[in-house]
Amino acid sequence: MRKASKGMRLHIGLFGRRNVGKSSLLNALVRQHISIVSDYAGTTTDPVEKPMELLPLGPVLFIDTAGIDDEGELGNLRMAETRRVFERTDLGLIITDGSWGEYEDNIAKILADTETPAIVVFNKIDLSQPPAELLEKISKEGLPFIRTSATSGQGIDSLRDSLVEYAPDAFLEDPTILGDLVSSGEIAVLVVPIDKEAPKGRLILPQVQSIRDLLDSDAITLVVKERELKPAIDQLKTRPKLIVTDSQAFLKVVADAPPDVPVTSFSILFSRFKGDLISQAAGAAAIDHLKPGDRILIAEACSHKPICEDIGRVKIPRWLTQYVGGKLEADVVQGRDFPDDLTPYSLVIHCGACMWNRKAMLSRVTRCQRAGVPITNYGIAIAYSLGILDKALEPFPAALEAFRKEKK
Repeated sequence: MRKASKGMRLHIGLFGRRNVGKSSLLNALVRQHISIVSDYAGTTTDPVEKPMELLPLGPVLFIDTAGIDDEGELGNLRMAETRRVFERTDLGLIITDGSWGEYEDNIAKILADTETPAIVVFNKIDLSQPPAELLEKISKEGLPFIRTSATSGQGIDSLRDSLVEYAPDAFLEDPTILGDLVSSGEIAVLVVPIDKEAPKGRLILPQVQSIRDLLDSDAITLVVKERELKPAIDQLKTRPKLIVTDSQAFLKVVADAPPDVPVTSFSILFSRFKGDLISQAAGAAAIDHLKPGDRILIAEACSHKPICEDIGRVKIPRWLTQYVGGKLEADVVQGRDFPDDLTPYSLVIHCGACMWNRKAMLSRVTRCQRAGVPITNYGIAIAYSLGILDKALEPFPAALEAFRKEKK
């Protein structure tokens, strides 16, 4: 990986009415001509993304959206795409040319409801200044604001500084995948099956990111295939602190691992790193209540081409069918697709969301909770259906306790 993946970047969404200068502002921020700029309203249709480095934050992703006041049938489709961007926005920019009404109030409310920090950007100050009463209203609502002119460059540096100042604290910290589980000098064994999902010359993203995370933590990293796990451990002078496996090799790895060494999966690690492990562990208890004919939703963050033994479409439904003792109705969604109405489902099973930022995954967890539908994770569901979830959650006491409590 030569670049930071999209899922590891701070997502900064640009929202506002048509023709307030969102695209011009993005071009000024990144110092490149990324978004099409026109005097005609509604030039931006689909969200436009631009990754860049913004120090001291590091890698960020700017998302330019269509005007929230777009009209007509096509405009409604554009606004639907804009609304989806809210779900993955870590920091929102409410851009206005000095006017303020229901559209801006609505944007501010959505960001507040999702606990997303926001900055009001009064653009086009070379043409007019925002009214004093509006500035007072914004201040009373606790919203910081910046005055800019995308065309002249006024205020752009101040806006960049504000992005750093108001970014969520999590991005100023140092999140870790494994660093708090395996300390400097300790050994982590990563079990990496080589199959159709890992073509020659490639490892999947969670494996690559886990290796890098362990290197950053000065841990000793041993990578093996599932058949080499037992002989590799036999050759070690010291017991590993943790074994991490691909979920599909769970049973063999647990059987070959020393009983006193914790074992978990990459998917479960990413439930913690990108989502809410405690909620998703508790959600697994719903598997016990599934009955033949129940409807479940399999959700994948990426849109890869399915293979014949696809984990989400084939293996998880098969394992759950065997566990439940009858056929389940499984719907599958990919990418940003996700049903507005979740009530027909008895359970949502989500991938580890390695391609997404954490905000996007947490948004889906929240949507499931509001609908009263339990949500769990690929690795958690697999471990549960195989009867080894207690073992897989051993490194995460709070999640294990939540699962046991819900199961009672």
